[in-house]
Amino acid sequence: MAFDPADRYRLSPRVGLRPEPFGALAYHYDTRRLVFLKSNDLVALVRSLESHASAADAIDAVVDPTTGRRSAYVTALASLCESGVVEPLLEPAA
Repeated sequence: MAFDPADRYRLSPRVGLRPEPFGALAYHYDTRRLVFLKSNDLVALVRSLESHASAADAIDAVVDPTTGRRSAYVTALASLCESGVVEPLLEPAA
């Protein structure tokens, strides 16, 4: 499934995050795959995904727009979706 920033996502319940000084380690319990989240902003973004109407809204809430790094976070989320760290959320926003 392709990542679409207009859709809702969440941190997979099958993934554990361990905080680290550089960001976090994400461990997928099913695949036993370890993924590095290389910034604290990315960790905050991943943790907040479920509380936003879309991934794009979550990025806008977490990423400072003056940095010009929005596309980097879209790319990072697409990679995390591909690895199963984040997954689509089909429930409507609360």
